Order: sequence, then structure tokens, then C-alpha cells
Amino acid sequence: MEKLFSNKLAKNPASSATQQFLDVSEIKEDTIVLKNGALRAIMAVSAINYDLKSTEEQEAIIVQYQNFLNSLDFPLQILITSRKINMGEYLEFLEKREKIQSNELLKLQISEYRNFISQLISISNIMDKNFYLIIPFAPIENTETGFFTNLMNSINPKKTIVEKRETFETYRNQLFQRAEHITAGLSGIGLRMTPLKTQELIELLYNSYNPTVYTPDEISNIQDLDVK
Repeated sequence: MEKLFSNKLAKNPASSATQQFLDVSEIKEDTIVLKNGALRAIMAVSAINYDLKSTEEQEAIIVQYQNFLNSLDFPLQILITSRKINMGEYLEFLEKREKIQSNELLKLQISEYRNFISQLISISNIMDKNFYLIIPFAPIENTETGFFTNLMNSINPKKTIVEKRETFETYRNQLFQRAEHITAGLSGIGLRMTPLKTQELIELLYNSYNPTVYTPDEISNIQDLDVK
């Protein structure tokens, strides 16, 4: 299973102590499993420029969104993340192109453009904004198990594992039925949505709990993560 922290972080006592305060138990099959057994799916959502729409289009968007909200019978969380973009690599790329450029006019234009970008980022923050929908599913479970239930589970652990697997699949299917309902309801507005995969979920949560100044780092290899 995957953990939301690396082996290096796990060796840090302070970091390990922090894990007990996180609600996430594990991430598997494009689904976040919380410690209380509830599931979460996260969908990345595109944006539309409402102000550029005509009056008729704006009114249609509002009506469609109202109909979508009225169709929901479960809570829905909207997450917006904003992070400062690291323009260092782009400036280095421009500098390399400037050095290898043989045309003096193009070389001058690249230099002026690079200076313009440098001045721009020195006086303002260039932000990268992303939009997400967090879809919950919380099954009603009886967390109290009796003596005989625990005894049977210990006698036949394989059966217990199979039953838990089937239960997870059932709950996960219901969770993604909600995701399909949301996709159908918002597609009429012009929004495009896609569920985050396991790798993307780990990267989103990792960077949420480990904020950085610039755009968060991508975790290239899922096998390098210890996931609880």
C-alpha cells in the first residue's frame, strides 16, 4: 500500500508523529480511503470565463447550475488551489536559446523578452490555479463487533479479506456513480471533468501536506512512496 510520505520523511520522528493526525488511511484504485472507512474521489475541473459569455449564455449557465445543485442528494466539496509558478526553468531555457541563436535580430528579441519576463515576475506573482470537486461516500457501518464475530474472523481470515474486498468494490462503484452524475450535470455548462488517478491523488495530497513556495513537485515513481 502507499503512504503519503517517503522513507526519508518516515525516519524523522516529528514527521512520523504527524501521520497519526491525518484522516487518510490509504489510496488505492483511484480512491481515497479514510480511517473511518469513508471514501473520497476527486475530480479535476476545467474553468470557463463567465464574464466573456453573452447575457443569454450567462443566464443559461445559472439555470443549469441551479438544476445541478437541486439534483444533488449528497454533499460536495469544491477545492481551489493557487500556487506560485516557478519560472526559473523557463528563463534558463530562454537564456540557452539566446546563446545558440545565430540571427542577431532574433537574439536581441529573445534577450528583451527574457528581461521582460524577469521584471514581470519580480513585481508580481504568477499563479497557477486548479479546481477540484471532492466527492464523498460514507457507508453506514456497525463498528462494534462481538466476541464470536472476532473469533470467526480469526478462524477464517481469508473469507474476511474477500468480504472486505467485495464491500470496498460495492462502495467504490456507488462513489463513482456519484462522479458520473456530477459529470452529466455540469457538462451542460461547458465544464470538463476527469477523475484523478491514484498517482495524481498521491501528488495532490502530498503537496497539500507539504506546501512549497512554487509549483509542487511531481512524484514520478509511485513505487518510491510508502503508502499506508
